[in-house]
Amino acid sequence: MKKILLTITLVAMLCTQALAESSVWKVQKGDSVLFLGGTFHLLRPSDFPLPPEFDEAYKASELLVFETDIGKSKEAAAQQKLMAKAMYADGSTIDKYLSLKTYKSLNAYCAANGIPLESLKHFKPSIIAVTIAAVELAKLGVVQEGVDTFFYELATKDKKATEGLETVDEQIGFILGMGEGSEDAFIMYSLKDIESIKQAYEAMVTAWKKGDLKKIDALFIAESKAKMPKLYTELLAGRNEKWLPLIEAYYKTPETEFILVGAGHLAGTDGIVEALRRKGYTVEKL
Repeated sequence: MKKILLTITLVAMLCTQALAESSVWKVQKGDSVLFLGGTFHLLRPSDFPLPPEFDEAYKASELLVFETDIGKSKEAAAQQKLMAKAMYADGSTIDKYLSLKTYKSLNAYCAANGIPLESLKHFKPSIIAVTIAAVELAKLGVVQEGVDTFFYELATKDKKATEGLETVDEQIGFILGMGEGSEDAFIMYSLKDIESIKQAYEAMVTAWKKGDLKKIDALFIAESKAKMPKLYTELLAGRNEKWLPLIEAYYKTPETEFILVGAGHLAGTDGIVEALRRKGYTVEKL
């Protein structure tokens, strides 16, 4: 899953200590420290165990901060709200927003993969893209929740505090807003993306394992920014801008935090790593 679909299944880290490569960064100014980790939201069982830098940052931190409150996002009420908002409120169906060519392509994909299109027609384009993503990722063995869920469950077991940078309602809004106003282009782009999903996924995981922000930028961010600028702004750049003062506020607390967000949020000129450096923080890989 490349660009747009990988926005949903985003990115993060691994490391080779001898080469000083990882996707965990130590952020410092003066004597205060926090840790910043890029995450990959969906992984294969073979991608575990995670590299030791994650464990090092986890053990050194009293508070874990995720994109949202993961516990609340998994509650039945949040899932029900997501599904209720995922459908067109006026009873519309996706074919009303697609060209005949795109709709035929979507129908062909669904037929080839045993997906009843009739059951998807009332959903917004983001849910259709997520469904396509899930089908294709499962073919690659990507059946396990990723870094975020792993550390949330570990923190819960260890009774460590957790928080989110945005509310569950905000995150639902970001997810469901994908493709609105450009349904035809979004669905067609998603369908074309799957043609190179295996190579794209492998390339993204490799970049994640190395903490290679330049590669993540080239593979994911640059094309998203060029081809889907509205989506890029809403899903990445805009959220980064909103999160930055929250991250700085955590920096001023007496606790040590480990902030875990999709690695796509860390890369590029609009990414959190460069934004912190511009503000005078020292940001170095563990």
